[in-house]
Amino acid sequence: KVIKEIRQDVLTGFQMNRLIQGDVGSGKTVVAIMSMLLANDNGFQTCLMAPTEILAQQHFESIQKLLKKSNIDIELLTGSINLKKRKIIHEKLNSGRLNILIGTHAVFEDNVKFKNLGLAIIDEQHRFGVAQRSSLWTKNKMPPHILVMTATPIPRTLAMSLYGDLDISIIDCLPPGRKPTKTIHRYDNKR
Repeated sequence: KVIKEIRQDVLTGFQMNRLIQGDVGSGKTVVAIMSMLLANDNGFQTCLMAPTEILAQQHFESIQKLLKKSNIDIELLTGSINLKKRKIIHEKLNSGRLNILIGTHAVFEDNVKFKNLGLAIIDEQHRFGVAQRSSLWTKNKMPPHILVMTATPIPRTLAMSLYGDLDISIIDCLPPGRKPTKTIHRYDNKR
């Protein structure tokens, strides 16, 4: 259902600005991957941004694992990536050889330029500033479609959907066999 809504957004020719809301483990990342593949099939580069290096690394590893048999080029860009690797990533982005970039706030740097960014996905978008999110629009000649994902929408996000700045899709079912999510508090000595 959510992929159908995303596809409809893109086919109408309008700029997509959509929120996917769903519980942890509901399939938001799978929807993001399918959206990236749609963009890639149409000749566009995609970017997935996460607020922390740990989350970006998790996305990178899971997406790389799922797409390992494809010829899709995926890179990770975070603050801890060395200068030599950054130069390679920048060159691949500029030339269009890099299909999917997964990163943190490092993506906002001025020297990160895409050849043809068509879709920007932001995980936990409320952890990024408004100016940071809008800077993605300058990374390409035309603003990319925006897809934001969250398990915990905050009042600002809900207000954006209420006032029409953000369409919303809700994943309200869980994958078969999914174990319940447990939220617990641990002290540092129990990590």
